[in-house]
Amino acid sequence: VQLQASGGGLVQAGGSLRLSCAASGRTSIIYAMGWFRQAPGKEREFVTSIRWSSSTSYYSDSVKGRFTISRDNAKNTANLQMNSLKPEDTAVYYCAAHTIGGTYYQPSNSNRYGYWGQGTQVTVSS
Repeated sequence: VQLQASGGGLVQAGGSLRLSCAASGRTSIIYAMGWFRQAPGKEREFVTSIRWSSSTSYYSDSVKGRFTISRDNAKNTANLQMNSLKPEDTAVYYCAAHTIGGTYYQPSNSNRYGYWGQGTQVTVSS
């Protein structure tokens, strides 16, 4: 599975951005897709995840109510709509694919994701 993230950029606080993650290759094995982010000097942190078949989604407390993840199965794409952006949302955003379901699926555990995209920079100015 190959993942290509896009849509990052520079936006003022309060603005919006939409990220996309296009999956290719053996997309039939994708169980869930997730977004993580890493700010300078900080560890990578969970943002959101969505089950591919049911669209059940999970969010970190820091983005709940502001970010929305969605998926387009026909296009094998996971989208992240980010609204009401804050300077603390500034980070490199990575999409990832989870290929094992059941109890192995832990939405916020980055170690359970087997495939990663290259990252896209999001910068929110104050």
